[in-house]
Amino acid sequence: MDGLLLNTEDLYQLVSQQLMARRGKAYREDVRKLMIGLPAPQAFGVLIEHENLNETWQALQSETDELFETLLDERLETMQGVERLLDAIEQRGLPKCVATSSTQHFAKRALGKVGILPRLDFVITAEEVGRGKPHPEIYLAAAARMGISPEHMLVLEDSDTGTRAGVAANAQVISVPNAHTQHGAFAGAQLIANSLHDERIYHWLS
Repeated sequence: MDGLLLNTEDLYQLVSQQLMARRGKAYREDVRKLMIGLPAPQAFGVLIEHENLNETWQALQSETDELFETLLDERLETMQGVERLLDAIEQRGLPKCVATSSTQHFAKRALGKVGILPRLDFVITAEEVGRGKPHPEIYLAAAARMGISPEHMLVLEDSDTGTRAGVAANAQVISVPNAHTQHGAFAGAQLIANSLHDERIYHWLS
């Protein structure tokens, strides 16, 4: 979801900069890279460890949610090519879901705000599995809910962490890096696409 369907990676960066500025610190690029794609407990754990913060991850999550409220209303957008991708999947009659490291509340709020939520069969989040990405559990759960074996599932991921999860689940993986994730390794992906407009994605769907 984040960075693939929605521009929330851009918003996360703005929010994280504000979060750290309140503490008299800068939001460091090396820390940001370590946090990308991780569920909230692990992501904020990285921030707490590297910046020697005293708060719990839950407190940081709550403050982040508050900061996000205004940005969601003012700055939330879909990534380029999302509408075309959803249309192509629907034309082929394929089931589709979002499997995200975000919380259920945030995912449904953000996806609903841009009109994507009604087009999905379901949303599965890190809260519903025991181990978050890069562990494959979330993708194994998604495949089970769709009633298919993982090797028959196509995973689209923007991050190296998510790509590793999809590959470990034995799914077919297409990585679509963005400005925040372009330096990832994306090992095991069948394809590294330029964007959701990359024609190779649609050849794959065919």
